[in-house]
Amino acid sequence: KKKARVSCSLPEPSWEERLANAVTPLWRLPYQEQLQVKYESQRKILQTLTSRLEELGIDAPKPGGLCCPLQPVVPSPIINGYRNKSTFSVNRGPDGNPKTVGLYVGTGRERNIVCVKANHVENMPSKHKQVAQCYEEFIWRSPLDSCILFHEGGHWRELVVRTTSCGHTMAIITFHPQQLGQEALATQKALLKEFFTRGPGAVCALTSLYFQESTMTRCSHEQAPYQLLHGAPHIFEELLSLKFRISPDAFFQVNTAGAEVLYQAVGELCQATGDTVLLDICCGTGTIGLSLAHRVSKVIGVEVVEKAVEDAEWNAAFNGISNCEFHSGKAEAVLPQLLASWEDARPLVAVVNPSRAGLHYRVVRTIRNCRSIRRLLYISCKPEGEAMRNFLELCCPPDPRKKLTGEPFAPVLAIPFDMFPHTVHCELVMLFTR
Repeated sequence: KKKARVSCSLPEPSWEERLANAVTPLWRLPYQEQLQVKYESQRKILQTLTSRLEELGIDAPKPGGLCCPLQPVVPSPIINGYRNKSTFSVNRGPDGNPKTVGLYVGTGRERNIVCVKANHVENMPSKHKQVAQCYEEFIWRSPLDSCILFHEGGHWRELVVRTTSCGHTMAIITFHPQQLGQEALATQKALLKEFFTRGPGAVCALTSLYFQESTMTRCSHEQAPYQLLHGAPHIFEELLSLKFRISPDAFFQVNTAGAEVLYQAVGELCQATGDTVLLDICCGTGTIGLSLAHRVSKVIGVEVVEKAVEDAEWNAAFNGISNCEFHSGKAEAVLPQLLASWEDARPLVAVVNPSRAGLHYRVVRTIRNCRSIRRLLYISCKPEGEAMRNFLELCCPPDPRKKLTGEPFAPVLAIPFDMFPHTVHCELVMLFTR
């Protein structure tokens, strides 16, 4: 007789485990081990940069074989529930419910997306989970379908929740109007407001409730205005003894306590004196520039999101800061105009904090070709991505064909900040000088 085969395979992980593994892959590790994992990944990124610089003929590795010293990862002051912004999707859950509000497991490319509730995810605060649960209850009651694929119809789409340490909560609900008329839309907005102010959703105690009619995956305020259904138009956050106003689509570091540590370090690394001019590129609501304004003679901020610039200007006025100016528009359009005829004798220090897409080539070129900028701080949430291209553009030998005529920068110091505990991501601050 043949012996029965004994299966040694492990049981399939639960959907909750799969989600935790997807969005917080380090959640099982003690925090000190997480920091070590991140340090090693940042070291590999710096090794890659060193190799790429050597290929360009720049051969100046420091002790340890890296192009510049790498400091230990600076820990986050808060490890669990630190996120001040969460984005929830609406799609089919493990049970087939097409109105599940949660986070994705799987990919669109593989066509295996499942939306799993995020009640157990450790980096998300309980308030975000509560609002998501209430939104699911609301759309479950609604006769309108969820919008899973635009061409198949349906209406209810993603939810964004933003909270602050001041106790404020903003909810932004995205809705695909399809063929609904204004009267039908007004009915849905009224029902939503009723649910979150007098119905079961009132437990969320929302400071602001916004509604956006969007026919695209992502829409700016200019493309599809955020409509305030209830409460105040802004929420407020306190950071480094300053008060900041936040609009629905304004960028704000996702870990407020971590941002305080990061910005304090940026202030030290700038080595700003009383006559320094600080150029804050991709400034968002002005947090970096405003937190350093007392150290410098002037702050010049550049930001593409108009509402964020309005917030930055309000933040400066409210905090009694008068040495800041903010410019709205794409950095690649605004910065060359600002620096084309720069003749200010004061030292100019640049801080850049771009999205994952990195800086546009024209921005790097403008920085390179402005002789007054001798010190540059690059804050990157994905240094292994497009930021790597920027690092090389900043440091490569002059190249007239690419209009890179300015003296190259050199990396001097790298400091990782753990803004995202339980994930593999870090915020890397690179200091460049010339």
